[in-house]
Amino acid sequence: MNSKIHIFTYFTILIILIFTQKLNAQFESEIECFSILAGKNATIDNSVMIAHNEDDWGDLLINWYKVPEQNYSKGTKIKLQNGAEIDQSLHTYSYLWVEMPGMQFSDSYMNEWGLTIASDQCKSREDKPIIDKGGIGFYLRRIMIERAKTAREAVKLAGELIEKLGYNYSGRTYCIADPNEAWMMAVVKGKHWVAQRVPHDHIAIIPNHYTIGEIDLTDTINFLGSKDIYDYAIQRKWYDPNSKKTFNFKKAYADQSTLKAIWNTPRFMTAINMLAETKVHYGEDFPFSFTPKNKVSKKDIIKVLASHLENTDFESCNGKNPHDNIASRICSPGNQYGFVTQLRNNLPKEIAYVMWTSIKRPCTQAFIPWYFGIEKIPSEFTYENWKSAVKKHFSRVDLKKKTQDKAYWKYKELADLTDKDYYNLSLKQINEKNKIEKELFNNQESFERKYLRFYTKNKHKANLFLQQYQSKIINLSLDNTINTLKEIKKAVSKK
Repeated sequence: MNSKIHIFTYFTILIILIFTQKLNAQFESEIECFSILAGKNATIDNSVMIAHNEDDWGDLLINWYKVPEQNYSKGTKIKLQNGAEIDQSLHTYSYLWVEMPGMQFSDSYMNEWGLTIASDQCKSREDKPIIDKGGIGFYLRRIMIERAKTAREAVKLAGELIEKLGYNYSGRTYCIADPNEAWMMAVVKGKHWVAQRVPHDHIAIIPNHYTIGEIDLTDTINFLGSKDIYDYAIQRKWYDPNSKKTFNFKKAYADQSTLKAIWNTPRFMTAINMLAETKVHYGEDFPFSFTPKNKVSKKDIIKVLASHLENTDFESCNGKNPHDNIASRICSPGNQYGFVTQLRNNLPKEIAYVMWTSIKRPCTQAFIPWYFGIEKIPSEFTYENWKSAVKKHFSRVDLKKKTQDKAYWKYKELADLTDKDYYNLSLKQINEKNKIEKELFNNQESFERKYLRFYTKNKHKANLFLQQYQSKIINLSLDNTINTLKEIKKAVSKK
């Protein structure tokens, strides 16, 4: 196709979408989360990777907690957010918890088996849900992480809870991975759900709409779901079995306006085309998963999470801030944190599971490793303790006022200031980010080898070494942020 015609076509589409969806701008800005799942044969190091940008709005806070394993007495109950009660497990696993106080669906988890969970809002068309005793929502991923060893086990556990209580939010896709396989679990308000396994040699992308299409619940290796997922769609007239069309979950159950939305399609397409062997084009029905052009590394995935749709026909911006556009970016204005995991099954759990995390801005903040084996979270990155965090998660308090000494606010202040003149203020930050990441990537193997030498002789000494290394890296990130913020404030004040 002639390049001028090609560009004209895309901008025509953009103009149409801008006019038809301008009224939804506030709604769009609230659903910009983004995830990537990569099977173990699709990655360079044969780790399963789950990557996620968490996008929310307002003065929020990010906490880190290392929750130890727990034992409970028989008969102990968990009281869910809206009043329902379920039995507590007699034993719960240890996990790393990234918490955003007050938020319903923004927390991420990684447990002692490498099971990792994040999620993306996906609105459904369900308007007659069956929900018992207030249903379940916020607690669903927490229960999975406390009780499941594998992604498949987590999906089955969540499915049982949803069918028993009903899901109390419009819709969501849970991205669930362990060191051997990755799943996407699409949940509909009420008692319907379906899950699909990502093939070992594939990558799957999800913006904020369901991506599971054709399903086969007789193939229990690759699919799980509600037994009446077809029949209910027929009953609601979302699927006509006489149409000779194959049943397609997302076309039946999704809020149809999300499937081609300006806050979904451009970033979905961009991410696929950055990684896939076969390119996709605007207007196509994108695949659930695909074969990458090359096996991917964490660096490749980080590049996607940091993207503002550069080198595409949706790159246009206001000249100052590439995050702020009608066509939502992967690295968006509401981003709170981004992460990429390495989930490996050939190392001790303390170093086998790594959550490479960027606070606030994946495009300018370095992704630093948070190893599962970390035992003590630096005080600047945690508020109170994990037990009080559970009880107070939905407390109505002025978090910014109560936690102004916490590190997150430095990262946020730097991001907000940079966005005012991004192209002039970000270049040095991006160079520093690349320098730090390169050094950390290069040092990872030698650090892990040294840890293993300690581990074979003295596990306690190995874990002290890990804690020291982890604290050093976290402080490096924070010091770099504080120093950069001082430099920019000084430079801005001189203008």
